[in-house]
Amino acid sequence: MSIRAIRGATQVSANTPEAIATGVKELIQAVLDANNLTPSDVVSVFFTSTPDLTASFPAAACREIGFASVPLIGSVEVDVPGALAMVIRAMLHVESSKSHEEISHIYLHGAVALRRDIAQ
Repeated sequence: MSIRAIRGATQVSANTPEAIATGVKELIQAVLDANNLTPSDVVSVFFTSTPDLTASFPAAACREIGFASVPLIGSVEVDVPGALAMVIRAMLHVESSKSHEEISHIYLHGAVALRRDIAQ
């Protein structure tokens, strides 16, 4: 087993607790499914949100889907003029037997535009 980092991002529909929670849960579940992981395989998760997302913490939604004992932290993304709005990014550090090349990075909804080279 090795420690691997998995990237992902999603664009949510609104700055509401519900939209943020829905987006986080969908993104994290998609990362787990694509990489054949469970929350017990996850070492930690680092979230960033664009400055326009202030209604709730992404980590709070993640705790609701089995990550209560996983270290989670969030930060505000750099406010670059013209950058894609309402985006939540995640970096999961996981224990996996997959090679770097076998890891699936997940970009959902409008966030696909961020990394067309690796988006699923």
